[in-house]
Amino acid sequence: MNGLAADLAMLEAVKAGIGNPACDVLVCPPATLLARAAVMAGGVFAVGGQDCAPGASGAHTGDISAAMLRDAGASHVILGHSERRRDHGETDAGVAAKAKAAWAANLTAIICVGESRDQRQAGAAQSICQGQLMASVPKEATIQNTVIAYEPVWAIGTGDTATSADIAAMHAHLRGCLPAHLKDARILYGGSVTAENAAEILALKDVNGALVGGASLKAAEFLRIIGAA
Repeated sequence: MNGLAADLAMLEAVKAGIGNPACDVLVCPPATLLARAAVMAGGVFAVGGQDCAPGASGAHTGDISAAMLRDAGASHVILGHSERRRDHGETDAGVAAKAKAAWAANLTAIICVGESRDQRQAGAAQSICQGQLMASVPKEATIQNTVIAYEPVWAIGTGDTATSADIAAMHAHLRGCLPAHLKDARILYGGSVTAENAAEILALKDVNGALVGGASLKAAEFLRIIGAA
């Protein structure tokens, strides 16, 4: 929930400074800026939504369908982010339904999983994330229409970052949980990713990208993270 029209200048700065990146770059602005960001991006980077409704249309005031996101220029949508699960009570089944809606609209679903600090301290991090993964990713998922994002809840916006060993272990565990046809799916890491730690995180085995939060609000820092890939 960040970004007004004036903040599109930040994306202009990213576009101007991005050069020829060695990675795919996706920006997921608030829905109010999505169409303008898509036009401004001009194919230099992709644009996605932050959530979508499970239904295709209907009397659901305030909801935004996957087809609406696609119509506004989106190619991806983030689903099941920990803040959606926490603040809106989203369930694994609800996330799975949204993923199917995303695919029907020709969007790639970025499905998030992650544990709380209490769950990690109780030694349940891997089982919690495995359960979310198994229940949130429908069996119809493919490596073309689905990306997984691991975001330890306790590391989001706190300045705390999981250790490289913790990240590598969780990503390896999640990949091991995926069915054979998804073994090569992208698994992103999200959790206080910064320009300072991005290169180390992105170099880890089974880490195929970053889900960047607060650092993406500053063009110079976001460009450094892109460069680290």
